[in-house]
Amino acid sequence: MSARLAAVNHGRKQPSENSQAHYLTDVALAANFDRLLATAGDAEREYRAAQAAGGSLDELYALAKKLDAALTEVMRSAFAAVRAEIGPRGYEDRIYRRKATAKPAVHALNAEAERLLTLRETHRLTGIPPRPGGVGVPPEPSASHAAH
Repeated sequence: MSARLAAVNHGRKQPSENSQAHYLTDVALAANFDRLLATAGDAEREYRAAQAAGGSLDELYALAKKLDAALTEVMRSAFAAVRAEIGPRGYEDRIYRRKATAKPAVHALNAEAERLLTLRETHRLTGIPPRPGGVGVPPEPSASHAAH
C-alpha cells in the first residue's frame, strides 16, 4: 500500500509541453497588440477618409478589406493576451481557466477582445461595400434559348 502512495504526485500538475508552446505563441502574439491596434486605427482612418471623399467602389472595397484584415489581427492578438494572462495551465485545466477568468485583469482584457470582435463583425455586416465587378463568373451570352 505504501508503494501506491509513493506514486502519488505532490504539488500542482505541471502544464504539458504542448500547453507551454501554445502559451509562448500567445505571449508573442499578445506582445504585438499595441502595434496591431495602431495599424487598425490607421486603416480605419484611411477608409473613413476615402468614404468622405467619395472614393471609387474599387478603392473603398480594397480599403474595407484592409480594415477587416487589420481588425482580425488585432482581435486575435487581444484574445491571445487573454489566454496569456490566464497562463499555461489554462489550456488544460478548465477549473483553473474558469477561476482565472474572474480576475480583474483577465476580465478587462476579455472585454477589450469582445469589443474588437463586435467591431469587426459589425464592419463585416455593414461596412464592406459590394465587390467591384460583381460576384462569380459572368454568364456567357447565348445566341438562342434552347427549349427544355
